[in-house]
Amino acid sequence: MEMIDLYLAIVKIRIKDNSLRLRLTQSEVDNFKSNKRVESVITFPNNARLIYSLHWGLAEDYSVGFDANTINIVVPNAAGEKWLEPTEVGMETNLNLPKDQSLRVLIEKDFACLTERVEEDESDNFPNPLSHC
Repeated sequence: MEMIDLYLAIVKIRIKDNSLRLRLTQSEVDNFKSNKRVESVITFPNNARLIYSLHWGLAEDYSVGFDANTINIVVPNAAGEKWLEPTEVGMETNLNLPKDQSLRVLIEKDFACLTERVEEDESDNFPNPLSHC
């Protein structure tokens, strides 16, 4: 598979059991809107890589796949368009798995923390709605 020139981001990922959560900054959301795709790469000391990619799809349902060290999350156009509205915070779905299990997928806009974190650059995060009284 040939790699195409994509906007590589630092999309935050959290994986816990059957739950997958991505948080995108303002510029990552803008890029997702204009390029219909955003992805990030984790490189390990042995040069193995884990790629996680979020992109628009033509289907009416979400889909998630894992192949060749890549997590591909496909968002339906309608859900993606709605999520781009300023009042929307996240998109969520539960995908059925064998043995009555499910995979929870949550995609969120990354808000600035209410308390300052000196080790983390939050200059591109969305303003936290709870910081305005």
